[in-house]
Amino acid sequence: MKPAPFAYAKARSLDHALEALAAHEGARVLAGGQSLIATLNMRLDAPKLLVDINGVGGLDGIATRNGKVEIGALVRHAAALASPVVAQQAPLIAQALPHIGHPAIRNRGTVGGSIAFADPAAELPACLLALAGEVEIAGAGGNRRTVAADDFFTGLFETALGAGEILTAIRVPAAKAEMRYGFAELARRRGDYAMVGLAACARAEGPRLRDLRLVFFGVGSTPIRARNAEAALAADGIDAASAALAAELDPPDNVQAGGKAKKHLAGVLLRRIALELSEPRS
Repeated sequence: MKPAPFAYAKARSLDHALEALAAHEGARVLAGGQSLIATLNMRLDAPKLLVDINGVGGLDGIATRNGKVEIGALVRHAAALASPVVAQQAPLIAQALPHIGHPAIRNRGTVGGSIAFADPAAELPACLLALAGEVEIAGAGGNRRTVAADDFFTGLFETALGAGEILTAIRVPAAKAEMRYGFAELARRRGDYAMVGLAACARAEGPRLRDLRLVFFGVGSTPIRARNAEAALAADGIDAASAALAAELDPPDNVQAGGKAKKHLAGVLLRRIALELSEPRS
C-alpha cells in the first residue's frame, strides 16, 4: 500500500520544527520512521505534513548529568546499544535494546520515536517506566517541560505529548551498586513483537528487595506496572507475587497470543526475573 499524499518539511532547528508543527494542525514528526512509515503505508494515519527532525542538532547525544543518564530523542537504537554509557549506567535499557526488531530497524529507529509512539508491546516504554525515568518535552515559544514516566503513557498509543510538542530526550537514574535490573520477553520469533515482556528494577537490601518496579508490556493498552505483585514479592516472596499478578493482570487477546496465554507467560517471566533480582552479586 501507499500512504495518502502529504507535504514534507525538513526542519533546520528545533524551533523551526516547532514552528512547522504549530502552523499545520495534525502534522507529524518524522525521526527514525520505523513505526510511522508503516502506519502511513497502511493508511492508519494520514497527516497533511511530515516534519523531518533528523537534521536538528543536539538531539543525538548520550551523557550522564546530575546522577541521570540522558539519551537524546534522535539517538538510534544501534548507537545506544553500542554506547558504554548506556551499558554501564543504564543496564536495563542495554538489556532491552537487542530485542528491538532486527539490525536494520535498530540502525534507523530512535529512542525518542519509540517512547513517543508508545506501542504497548514495545520494550523501551516499559524500561522507562520501570526505571522511574522522565521525558523532556519542547513546545512552541521556548516552552520546556519534564514529565515523569508514571504520567507519560496515558492510553493506547497515547501520551502526555500535546499538539505541537516534540519529545527531545529521556532521562533515567544512573545505575548504583545496590540496584538490580532484569529484562525478559517471550516472542514467537526473534525480532517479533513480544507476546509478553517484563522490565524490572529493585534495590537490594541484604536478602530483601526494596523499591520494586515490575513493568509488563504486551499485556494492555500501555506498559503496566504490577504494583500488587511488587508489594507481594517484597513482603512474602515469589509464590505470593505470582498469585497477586494473576489477579492483577487481565491481558486482552491479540494477534500475538490469547489473553489466558499472556497471563500464564507473565507469571513465568515474573518468576524468572524475581530469581535474577534476588541473586547475590559478587
